[in-house]
Amino acid sequence: MDKSLQSQIKTYLSHLDGLIRRGLPLRDTLATDPSNEPAIAATRVWQEDCGVTINQLSGGSKAHWLARSFSQAFLMRSANGHAVEGAAPAEIVKRLLDVLEQAIASLSGTDDGPIISASSTAPPPHRFDFVHNLELRPVVEQAYTDSRLALEQGDYGSALLTTCGILEAIVTDALEHKGPVALASSGAPAGKIADWSFDTRLTVAEKAGVIRSGCARLPDVGRRYRDHGEHDSKAEVSERDARRAGQVLHVVMRDLDPGR
Repeated sequence: MDKSLQSQIKTYLSHLDGLIRRGLPLRDTLATDPSNEPAIAATRVWQEDCGVTINQLSGGSKAHWLARSFSQAFLMRSANGHAVEGAAPAEIVKRLLDVLEQAIASLSGTDDGPIISASSTAPPPHRFDFVHNLELRPVVEQAYTDSRLALEQGDYGSALLTTCGILEAIVTDALEHKGPVALASSGAPAGKIADWSFDTRLTVAEKAGVIRSGCARLPDVGRRYRDHGEHDSKAEVSERDARRAGQVLHVVMRDLDPGR
């Protein structure tokens, strides 16, 4: 990464951290005393500072995913799901803190540069140039974008399903490229890779040295993600599970493309 760009990102991360530290006591104060005038005044200033930073990171585009998240933080959902005005002050601060955390995660989780300001719709996907199947690359790239958006929108079930689907796809691609002979010498079961379970593919990939042991952190609900499709759409998936699955995916991506 270019040193000037690295410095810019470091500066933004420090500024975002400062905004979060300012916002936490405001959230706590407003939660216990929503009419506290000094806290309300300080919150207005803080919100303006947040808005300036988000606008910079969004490249001035209101259509940017981060700018949209910022705007939505001020809205309250009605029973039918429509946005209406009037979210409580403490809730607004809480949501804005979540937006700041998203910005930090986006800046911290990539080697591709200033991904926040590079897109007006969503963070551009990591490039999957290490995937050998050329037809698969655009599929997993789009899926990666979809998983990030689902996570940001709080749809943790969809985020986990999509993330684990990407993980299975890229591990399968790597196994197929390794070849049946090399896999057999690593104790792979007989039969086609396409017939193996998701868990078996991960195990074989580790034994064959295709990936390291990062998948040990994959939550159980992730390993059983195939069971949570159309016939089990009500399965509970926590935010922690969805985020951990994303972390495992990033680790495996690095294993498959050590030079990134």
